[in-house]
Amino acid sequence: MTKVEAATLEEAYELAASQLSCSVTELKYEVVQYPSKGILGLFSKQAIIVATVQPSQKETEEILSQETEAAEPTVEESVAEAIIESVQRETEEAEADIEVQAETDSIVEQFFDADTNTENSVPETEKGMEANSFEDRELAHSIEESLKHMMALSCFDIDVVEVDVVDNTALIFIDGEDAALLIGKEGYRYNALSYMLFNWLHSKYQLYIKLEIAEFLTTQQEMIRNYIQPVIENVQQYGKGKTRFLDGILVQIALEQLREAFPDKYVAIKTGKSGKKFVVINEFNSKRNG
Repeated sequence: MTKVEAATLEEAYELAASQLSCSVTELKYEVVQYPSKGILGLFSKQAIIVATVQPSQKETEEILSQETEAAEPTVEESVAEAIIESVQRETEEAEADIEVQAETDSIVEQFFDADTNTENSVPETEKGMEANSFEDRELAHSIEESLKHMMALSCFDIDVVEVDVVDNTALIFIDGEDAALLIGKEGYRYNALSYMLFNWLHSKYQLYIKLEIAEFLTTQQEMIRNYIQPVIENVQQYGKGKTRFLDGILVQIALEQLREAFPDKYVAIKTGKSGKKFVVINEFNSKRNG
């Protein structure tokens, strides 16, 4: 496997083929970042791909025949298994009586309830706040060390892991040479990592999370902010509305922004027949409380 950067995708393909000593047609690749010329030469982006050599037809047949006997884990699966095992081991040692799998569905639903950790907060005394501040710093340091250990087990080049605990939420920042690979195509690795970290930290410390890898979360927030503008205008005109189906962290971001835009309306996540999630906005609260 090799990671290649070039001005265009075509140049990236040729460079990858050269490094792997194969033809371009034999490449199996994933586009991590598409090239962009930017604005007036500023903010331009290189094309980034991760490539491997596709097995020949004979090799493919051999691999398929061996799969019935034993499946070899991929590098990504091995990394995921190592991280999950580390998390499960630490959780089991601290809380052996917790059945995490039995609670997964309810925990995942709580992951999307952005207001749960703030609406029920109780004011504390100055002394209590100072004590909690110290406890939060100690907890943040412990989580940070665990995450650094997890990243060290992976094949990703990650050199920045920072954690802060504020208002019952773990603010996690991760960056490094392979940050884009940790996000994955369309954010699928980011979503998987978010769920895994939330399941761990909520089960063990009752914490919510905000995960930022490089500037991915900030970019997604800006994208959703632009997307929901027509939704907001529709709600302002007709009193109700809904988003399209949103994946992973996008539905949580949309929920937060729409609740901020309509604090007096009912704003909640719903699940369609296909299992995909979307956000609805209506007068349910007003009718119920009227």
